[in-house]
Amino acid sequence: MKNLILSTITAVLLFFTGCQNLDLNPLSEGSSENWYSNEQEITMALENLYRPIMIYWEEGYRFYHSDRETDDFQHRTTMYQWSSGTLTGDQDYIENTWDNLYKGVTRTNTIIASLEHAKGNITDEQLQRFDAEARFFRAVFYSYLIFLWGDVPFYTEYLSIEDAFKMGRTDKNVILEQIYKDFDKAIEVLPKSYNGVQRVTKGAAYAFKARTATWFLDYAKARDAAKGCIDLDVYSLHSDFGNMFLSKTRTSSEFIFVQPRSKMLLDNAESTTMFLPRNPAGTANCQPSWDLFCAFLCTDGLPIDKSPLYSPKEPFKNRDPRCAYTCVEFGTSFLGYIYDPSPKATTVLNLSTNKQVTNKDSYANDVWAANNGMCLKKGVDEEWTDDKETDKSVIWMRYADVLLMYAEAKIELNEIDASTLDAINQVRARAYKVKLTETTKYPAITETNQAKLRTILRTERRMELAWENRRFYDLVRWRIAEITITRPKYGLLEKAGLTTNYNNGDYFFPQDVLPEIDENGCPDFTKMYQTGKIRIIVPRNFQMRQYLLPIPTSDVMINKNISQNPGY
Repeated sequence: MKNLILSTITAVLLFFTGCQNLDLNPLSEGSSENWYSNEQEITMALENLYRPIMIYWEEGYRFYHSDRETDDFQHRTTMYQWSSGTLTGDQDYIENTWDNLYKGVTRTNTIIASLEHAKGNITDEQLQRFDAEARFFRAVFYSYLIFLWGDVPFYTEYLSIEDAFKMGRTDKNVILEQIYKDFDKAIEVLPKSYNGVQRVTKGAAYAFKARTATWFLDYAKARDAAKGCIDLDVYSLHSDFGNMFLSKTRTSSEFIFVQPRSKMLLDNAESTTMFLPRNPAGTANCQPSWDLFCAFLCTDGLPIDKSPLYSPKEPFKNRDPRCAYTCVEFGTSFLGYIYDPSPKATTVLNLSTNKQVTNKDSYANDVWAANNGMCLKKGVDEEWTDDKETDKSVIWMRYADVLLMYAEAKIELNEIDASTLDAINQVRARAYKVKLTETTKYPAITETNQAKLRTILRTERRMELAWENRRFYDLVRWRIAEITITRPKYGLLEKAGLTTNYNNGDYFFPQDVLPEIDENGCPDFTKMYQTGKIRIIVPRNFQMRQYLLPIPTSDVMINKNISQNPGY
């Protein structure tokens, strides 16, 4: 809103300080008055909505942005604002997220309102598609706004400066109805696919409608939207879970909405250094948490505190394959070295020279190694190490998420049937690289109890979608952040204690106590910590008020009609 107001004031000042004959819409420059007159101009305006800064600033302006606040992510002793309970309305993170989402809303409104300028120059069919594409984005922008802030200013047309100052917060349920209408229009008009072009499609509209509906626990709409996407028969699961996230995988039958990146053409690569282990010249700043690692099931489908297959000494053994796809398994080759955080592994093999070298990834050997022994593997390949950058595509929506949203909706509606179990089992069977029907080769789900299936579903989402910016939204909508984000992040003892643990048989984890896995599939390390064999790396202090973010202070200050969210 303040952007709109400042822009309006600037325009007024220019008018009164300029000469009387000033041409406010010169033919040599684009404006809302002389733009949107042909297919090229409208396409350029729509393509602006695909920029990283526009689509999903909240989760996409840097790698793993929303994941950083969750119990899946560890960053040395860094405490992020949401997970430490320190959010305020004047922080850049809050202002930038709010401002960029409203930039998106304003631009989509402008496109929709201006399409009439092109009548006669392009076909009605093209105009309808452009309108549907803009409405898709408007629905997405508003869905983030009401999920993050609740009631927010709402407008679908141009605003005068007077109207902007009068605008207060609209009930989020009113806005949600408009979001559904925009998605429905996109579903009606958008094609199933394009020839060689990655743009939003009918399937994307169905999928994002389902995501929005699950955010607001509107499970009937989520079920129907997810089913609509499934019934298009356009998408299928990628055959290899680990391969799907690599830089070389630019297209897949599983991808519903992807943002391609190119270092050569767009210079929008991401720095990888902080996610890489130290042996291949990374800094090992960030890695999967123990919370995530211990949430992966064993191959019998049971959590680690219930399965007889689990070994604290060999914690990767007999685990769901996605565990070793997400975290680097100890003693395996990774980026040219054997990865081994053991305190006894003072040297490791350099695979390119076939020689032993000092092991910088043992915390007992190097104080800057990962203090929980973990290392990210999901999506990481050699392309990350050549210049410490990657331009791998950003996957905003994939088919596995749709299947799990469908299953969740059916479970919560207590409509548990074969399609519910099949949706989860398709995802699980793919992880084991077997067919859905090969139920003896993976822990196929047969449970029909609603409460038990809820736990299974929540665990499956975590295993499948780890480090894909989905966990934050699940924590908020399930209202379990007050549990998980008040538990500390844990890690290994420092050098002397870690060596003692190893000598006593308490490495990797202590042998005499296991983390307790709760009904949400989340580990509690309290009893393990009480043994003195692990340590707290950083506390977390989620506050209940933070289920909604604070309205930016500047917007509250310039408009008396906008009230702050409770608790801020």
